[in-house]
This record gives sequence, C-alpha cells and structure tokens, in this order.
Amino acid sequence: MLKLMAALWLSLGMVQCAEAEQTLRILTWEGYVTAEDLVVINRDLAERGLAVKAEVIDPYAEGPEQMFMLLRAGRADLSFLTLNYLKMQQGRMTDLLQAIDPTRLRLFNQLLPQLAHLDMGKDGARLLYVPFGGGTYGIWANMQKLNEDQLPQRLSDLLQPHWKGKLSLTSGQVQPNIAMAFLALGEQPFLLHDLMRAGRRKEAKLMAAADGPAQYFLDRLYTQVGEFWESAPQFGSDQLLVASYGPEIADRRKRGEDWQRVEFVEGDTTWLDTMNIVKGVSGDKLDAAYLVMDHFLSDAVQRRVVQELNMVAVVSSVDNPMLAANPELFSTERFWPPYDRTADNLMLNMSRHALRSRLPANEP
Repeated sequence: MLKLMAALWLSLGMVQCAEAEQTLRILTWEGYVTAEDLVVINRDLAERGLAVKAEVIDPYAEGPEQMFMLLRAGRADLSFLTLNYLKMQQGRMTDLLQAIDPTRLRLFNQLLPQLAHLDMGKDGARLLYVPFGGGTYGIWANMQKLNEDQLPQRLSDLLQPHWKGKLSLTSGQVQPNIAMAFLALGEQPFLLHDLMRAGRRKEAKLMAAADGPAQYFLDRLYTQVGEFWESAPQFGSDQLLVASYGPEIADRRKRGEDWQRVEFVEGDTTWLDTMNIVKGVSGDKLDAAYLVMDHFLSDAVQRRVVQELNMVAVVSSVDNPMLAANPELFSTERFWPPYDRTADNLMLNMSRHALRSRLPANEP
C-alpha cells in the first residue's frame, strides 16, 4: 500500500510539473530563430529551474499589420519587430509592449552605442526594444552572369533598356522603392515623411504628384521589373538584379551562387530588427524572455547574423564587414522611419500608380 501511495504521489507530482510548464511564444522572421537556438535556449531554461519552454509560433512575421494583429490577439510573448513598426499608425504597437529593463540583460553593454537607445524605439522614457540585427534594402547582382564593369553605378542606370525584365523588386513593403526614387532625384529617401512631420503637407503632396519627377522615375523603374515579390525574392533565372533585405542572399550563396550588393552612388536605406516583450508577460516567462534575448546577443548568434543571414551585427564584439565598409550605415536619415499615415498613403498610391503604368505592356 505504501509503495502504491508513493507511486501515486509521484505521478501526481509529475502531472503538476507538466501542467506548470509555460510556453514562451516567439513571433519571428523566418531564419532568425533556428531549431538549434531552441535546443540551447530550452536547455538553459531548464538548467536555471524555469518551467518555461520557448517555441516559435506559426505563421512567421510578414509585416507591420500582420504582426500587430498577432500581438493584439495575444498570440505571442516575444517578438522580432522591425524598429520603425513600433511607432507606425500613431504608435499603436507601443501599447502592446512592455518596457525593457537593460539591467536584466547580461550582454546589453555589448551593443553598438548608436543602436542601444534610439528615440524611434522609445515611448517617452520607456525603452521598448533590444537590437537583434540590421541591414539594407539593396540591389544584388548575379555575378555568375555579370561582370564588375557591367554593374549600374547610379539608380538612374536601372532605367537603361538592357535591364528591362532583368530586375526584381518588392511589391510588399513598397516604401523603400519610393525611397529609391527620391534618392535618384538627389532628395532625402523619406522626403514625404519628413515633409509631413514638418507640417508641410502641400509640399509633400506636390512631391508625390502623378505628374511629378518622383512618380515619373518610379513608373519607369517599375516598367523595368521582370518579377515582383511579396515577402522574399524568388531569384528567377532571368533576374540579374534582385532587391533583397539581405538574409535571402546567404541562402543563395549556400547553393553556390555568387551575389554581390550593388554599391550605388546614392546609397541604400537601412532597417533594424529588434526584440520586444509583450505586455502581461511576467514571472518565470519574463525571466525566460530576458534569457532568450541575451542568447540572441551572444557572439555565436551575432556571428551567424553576419555570416549566414548576411546582416549587420548589433554588438561590438564580432567582426562587422558591412559596417566597417560603411560606418555611416546606421545614420539617422537612412533609417526607415515610422511612416506618417498620410505619407504612407502617398507612397502606397505612388506604388499603385507605377504598377498600373506597366499593365498595358504586360497584359493582352
């Protein structure tokens, strides 16, 4: 009888432990959190006596609206938001996040100083992000089919006839395409946003006018495109110049392909992906969230950010070739901003106009 009772108590205890285990749900972009990461993280959580298991939720991150809806629905506890998402749409995303306490992160002091306390990632005094990795929306050339002297030098070179049908751009987050148009004209990349923030609405609307130079350039640029992509480029066999955020290039290189970023005279625009904790996460799950963020700031992961994801590391303890080549990469004027709603609508309308302008040439 005593043995039976002991076995019963043991089984009840195991059930209670199983029931007590919580899940730290991670909303991330594809490729950021690997199966190996989860093995290491969950082992560390267990060793620290935290009854929490980290897992990546389905679906992967796709963009600001989708991520906002998932967080608002309570589907995730830890997210990998792109920095400018935080204050888009009157800052509605900030209401879903809790403040970061840097003192709870062992590796916070390893962050590049210029990335640690950006105003774009704050709600008043509340710090809402921890950097993970950054990059550019750039054009990459297939060097197995092109020579160095064939590469475009200026953005206007993309309009040359021999690139028609050989270019791939995004049709998802189209704002960087509009930024390219303004850079080509010698303007600041996010001019419409800057003008709206300065209260110069009429000027912004004039700059986005259907008969204006920026729209004219964008119409011609879109006519050159052979393939548009929504969330990631497809690298069709005919595409010699492909717009990419960077991580997709690493996968192509693993396949033995040779892709090189085109260094335009006008430069590129820059983004930063971050880690964020959702409001309501507390107790062991909150402890686990900080441990997870520290894991992604470790040298091993940050080296993978550079070498495998083809991105820019956010810590000072690893080699950063892209940043070394361009120390001004994270300059404020090149960062994707939290687009003003009206400016965002103007950019979307410009992209739709440019898409319509190419229809007669591509439809029967």
